[in-house]
Amino acid sequence: MISTTPPKSAFYSTRVDLSLDIRQSIVSMLNETLAATTDLRTQTKQAHWNVKGKDFYQLHLLFDEMAGELEGHSDMIAERVTTLAGTAIGTVRTSASQSTMPEYDFNAVNGMEHVAALADRYAIYARLLRQNTNIADALGDQDTNDLYVEISRTIDKRLWFLEAHLVK
Repeated sequence: MISTTPPKSAFYSTRVDLSLDIRQSIVSMLNETLAATTDLRTQTKQAHWNVKGKDFYQLHLLFDEMAGELEGHSDMIAERVTTLAGTAIGTVRTSASQSTMPEYDFNAVNGMEHVAALADRYAIYARLLRQNTNIADALGDQDTNDLYVEISRTIDKRLWFLEAHLVK
């Protein structure tokens, strides 16, 4: 029978020198980040598919590029989970039920509506990344800290790109 419940404490044997308690905390945090990342990626694709207006082509390409970056971030996060001997929980259903991101506005049509919606969500995601950077640092996991810093740097840059479109 297939289990549809994410494992709570299934950790595999590893020689990684972080204690089980620390790895469990980090894996839980990473899986929460994975859910938010997957959700943000699908919301960015929602904008990509539905953008209209005079900046259509430019924004269509930008949103697709941003979604691709988020896909890469998801992979890095999930691989860090498994590096710590945990189980990455990254299905779309699980991500949707565990994401802290607000739902996307399906009434958004023109380019700047999508840009504003994504800027709001990228700001929320950036805050989450910074919080988790500090938690990983406090737990002594510099590799996870570095992962969060790397992703945060990219997300801040994308937030800048989005906000630049909103300047009047």
